[in-house]
Amino acid sequence: MASSVAVATAQVATLGFARQASRRCQPAKHMCVRHQLHNAQHFNRSLASTARGHGVASSRRNALKVVAKNPKHKFALLFDCDGVIVDSEELHRLAYNGAFNSFELSIEGKAVVWSAEYYEVLANTVGGGKPKMKYHFNTNMNPTGIIGGVWPEYVEKGIKMPAPTDDKAKAALVDALQDQKTELYKKIVEDLAVARPGVLALMDEAIAREDIAVGICSAATLAGFEKVVNSVVGKERLAKLDIILAGDQVERKKPDPQIYNMAREKLGIPANKCVVIEDSIVGLNAAKGAGMICIITPTTSTANGDFVSRGATAVLDTLQQGGRQVIIDDIFGEDGLLEGQCNVDRNLPLCN
Repeated sequence: MASSVAVATAQVATLGFARQASRRCQPAKHMCVRHQLHNAQHFNRSLASTARGHGVASSRRNALKVVAKNPKHKFALLFDCDGVIVDSEELHRLAYNGAFNSFELSIEGKAVVWSAEYYEVLANTVGGGKPKMKYHFNTNMNPTGIIGGVWPEYVEKGIKMPAPTDDKAKAALVDALQDQKTELYKKIVEDLAVARPGVLALMDEAIAREDIAVGICSAATLAGFEKVVNSVVGKERLAKLDIILAGDQVERKKPDPQIYNMAREKLGIPANKCVVIEDSIVGLNAAKGAGMICIITPTTSTANGDFVSRGATAVLDTLQQGGRQVIIDDIFGEDGLLEGQCNVDRNLPLCN
């Protein structure tokens, strides 16, 4: 494992991912190339205890924060996590490759490595880590020269193992890879995760409004969720959110709309009064499937998605660009996103 961490960390260093560089990156017409990351093993005690003090409903699968329905809430603003709060996809890719390396995965004698180009395809096709791996090993999607549709051979405790053939063995391999990826991810992300421009300012403004419910709905597992929400969003801000859902709380991950439907039902707010902020086609499809308006803030790995034709109401490089912060009135105001005629050409303000 140590060698895998070293490999992944070295790759991060060569890409120049540094906190100061991220802060120097200014919003522009094209996406700033910034890559951060999140992850962890359990919803940590500080978050869990804070949530318990603010109306948490528990589920069999772990902490699920939902406050009581508030009759003052007329609208909901729901944030995805990976790619929206933090631009994390590149470091996720490096952590996956580190896990593949630690198990010495190979297909037809070639090491399994996900290139940046190929990962962009995955990010716009499948939500969640385990589903990505299963999709890759089950599906021959080969637009970039990466071998797919074949399960790999691997090394376990120094012994070369054949490719799994039954569902139980395949699931066990994916579980082991995901666990290893999580550990690598935690080590890589520790000093790199920073919020994308404008996201926390918009979240804070929404929290301050009595008529808006605010939440996070992430496809990531709770294990992959903790680092971002604790390190970047912060305990004090988290305590003020109305709902926090992760991939563990739903049976069907994005692009299925289940997570957004669950949020709407628990908050008691109609779908046409909910606005989702996402970064990918996968997330957009989930939001639109739930009947919600969706703002897209693409990352470098999802920037080529055809968001407008798929139903995005607005597409912005970030929530803060050209010196202009997206504000709540842009979305929920009298002439805002819900009611006005809105631009989708990455310009602010959102509506004419």
